[in-house]
Amino acid sequence: MTVYVPPDTPEVVVFAGDGKGISQWGGCLEAAGVPSTMIVGVHGPADETSRLHEYSPVFDAERFAAHEKFFVKDVRRWVRSRFGVALPLERTAVFGVSAGGELALALGLRHPGIYGAVFSGSPGAGYKPPGVMPGSIPRVYLVAGTLEPFFLDNANRWAAALRDAGADVVMSERVASHGAALWQGEFPLMVAWAFARGSTAVHPAR
Repeated sequence: MTVYVPPDTPEVVVFAGDGKGISQWGGCLEAAGVPSTMIVGVHGPADETSRLHEYSPVFDAERFAAHEKFFVKDVRRWVRSRFGVALPLERTAVFGVSAGGELALALGLRHPGIYGAVFSGSPGAGYKPPGVMPGSIPRVYLVAGTLEPFFLDNANRWAAALRDAGADVVMSERVASHGAALWQGEFPLMVAWAFARGSTAVHPAR
């Protein structure tokens, strides 16, 4: 794991898959003036097949369950112990991009009492919206680019299904391709939308 610790006392904690890279994005949050945010970056496997099996529940249920337990229980327990921070539902989010976007959606839907918000960038198509949504759904912010039509279709599918289930959803569509430039640029908007409503610093596209 790699953890970004903000200069001020953390007001928000974001748990991120593929976290080795995402944990480096703390500076863009500081520049945007959003609430002080700790990023807990859980590293993902370098091998793409292993990553898909850990991040999506549809390929290898046993391996996903083991990673889910580590991510949801062990990592959170370590963060509390190591940094002494509280993890209230209303100030905690889960974040991921591409296959990690599937992970964020899966964990958010399976653990709505732990994560108050889900940030999903360009989710893949392995894990699709379930036929029956859970009764409680976190707030969800999705983003995808017009130059990545496969992922844009997946994000729109999720947005429609979540809205039909009564969830609070933002679907942001950008002129962008699949990559960190899109996701890093959207990250401050996600945090502001979920944790600083009414802020004039940033404005998400709907």
